Amino acid sequence: MTNGPLHGITIIEFAGIGPGPYAGQLLSDMGAEVIVIDRPKRSAIALEHTVDRRGKKSVVIDLKASEGVALALDLVAQADALIEGNRPGVMERLGLGPDTCLERNPALIYGRMTGWGQDGPYAAMAGHDINYISLTGALYAMGPADRPPMPPLNLVGDFGGGSMFLVTGMLAALLEAKTTGKGRVIDAAIVDGVNSLMGFFHGLDAAGRWTPAREANWLDGGVPYYRCYETADAKFMAIGPIEPQFLAVMLDGLGITPAEYGAQNDPAEYARQMALLSSIFAKKTQAQWCGIFDGTDACVTPVLPYNAVAEHPHMQARGALKHVDGLDHPAVAPVLDGQGPCAGIPADGADTKAVLEKAGVSKSRIAELLESGVIRST
Repeated sequence: MTNGPLHGITIIEFAGIGPGPYAGQLLSDMGAEVIVIDRPKRSAIALEHTVDRRGKKSVVIDLKASEGVALALDLVAQADALIEGNRPGVMERLGLGPDTCLERNPALIYGRMTGWGQDGPYAAMAGHDINYISLTGALYAMGPADRPPMPPLNLVGDFGGGSMFLVTGMLAALLEAKTTGKGRVIDAAIVDGVNSLMGFFHGLDAAGRWTPAREANWLDGGVPYYRCYETADAKFMAIGPIEPQFLAVMLDGLGITPAEYGAQNDPAEYARQMALLSSIFAKKTQAQWCGIFDGTDACVTPVLPYNAVAEHPHMQARGALKHVDGLDHPAVAPVLDGQGPCAGIPADGADTKAVLEKAGVSKSRIAELLESGVIRST
């Protein structure tokens, strides 16, 4: 995005999956030039279907070859920032660790994305989102009370506690580097990010307004006015009228009197109120309920599958999904005034020659590297 606020910033991203690439996408969406160093072996995931590669450039370099490492360092030397998502020690063994890169480029922002962090007893262990959020109290709090905790996709850990915190740290460090000329190493651990997100609930606990039990609190489905109800056509409505004035609007739309509903926050009433709301929502279709509640302060909305999002009037008005090169892309967020459209997705190796030439590598040298297999161009 040539008119984004990060236009002129160059970021080297070492290929991976999940939170690191998504952090790179967000920075690319804001105008940064993100150059992905892809591996010679093609990814098991079809790269042309990977939204987090949009707007980026792709260079294929064999980092197991000393000549490949030297090329990567040449690119890092001219960049503003770097993103890597390997286990601790991997980049150091490749000869691309923070000390080496910062020696070549003292102003470099070195972003490290891991699940457990760069140190600690679990640092060298494998893991996935479900494992990382299990240590923070987040996973324990999610799901029905009578079943095991339910993983919330990989949104809370990988992308919430991971990508967002990496981006925040890198943006802050980029601002600092512009004035001091000194870089920083960002240790973005998913466990740290999710732990930070849980601060709100630690505060509620201290105030006596939250318990560790699942489905026993006012934001986890434990109250009748903050949960989902099935409709006549086997779809669902989400309700969240926490404030009394919003609850009154919902009850009016449902045709329930305040006396019939009873006290809003009396646990002794919850089972009866849930049954009452269930029976009433089951009498109309999702579309009929939308006709009643759209445009009101009832805090009642339809629960949509991801492939129906683009059809909803509000999401359509917001331009929620953009069709680019045969793929639906979630729109750039946050909305930046004057920004351009979503960019396309490069093939791996599509920019190898152009990027290396821009970095000062001669055409004859590029031809030699192609011949030896150190680099690949699509």
